[in-house]
Amino acid sequence: MSSFKYTPENEAKFQEYASRYPKIDSCMLPALWLVQEQEGWVSPEAMVYVAQKVEKSPMQVYEVATFYTMFNLQPKGKYHIELCKTVSCMLMGARELKAFIKDTLGLEPGQTSKDGMFTFSEVECQGACGDAPMIALNNVYHGKLNKDKLEKIIWECKNGN
Repeated sequence: MSSFKYTPENEAKFQEYASRYPKIDSCMLPALWLVQEQEGWVSPEAMVYVAQKVEKSPMQVYEVATFYTMFNLQPKGKYHIELCKTVSCMLMGARELKAFIKDTLGLEPGQTSKDGMFTFSEVECQGACGDAPMIALNNVYHGKLNKDKLEKIIWECKNGN
């Protein structure tokens, strides 16, 4: 039996989501999203739990969780910086922002700071090319960035603002 379990509130959400689908296995993405909202990431134990909920094998849940980059398969820092790596953002300065993150936080894509404060990821298009370059910080989008604006965002994170 899995050690992960939804909170009572998330169990109620899962039941409501499941009622919308003709087959329970169609609810796999919302079920995984609830895990991530609850824990900040999707652990192997949580995948086993979801597999039981949606009547699929743990491997089938793993295949879905690893296919979609929106699912974190490792614990993330308190602040998750997701830098868009696609053409519009690269042309508008994402390379410089990536270098700034490396210089300022000492992080390469996929790394978390030793203090657990920051995780840095490069992601595919965030769908706001007109605001390039962009990051999502804990799922809040920040566009038309430059080094100075990103420095202010990082400073605010470090100082609890």
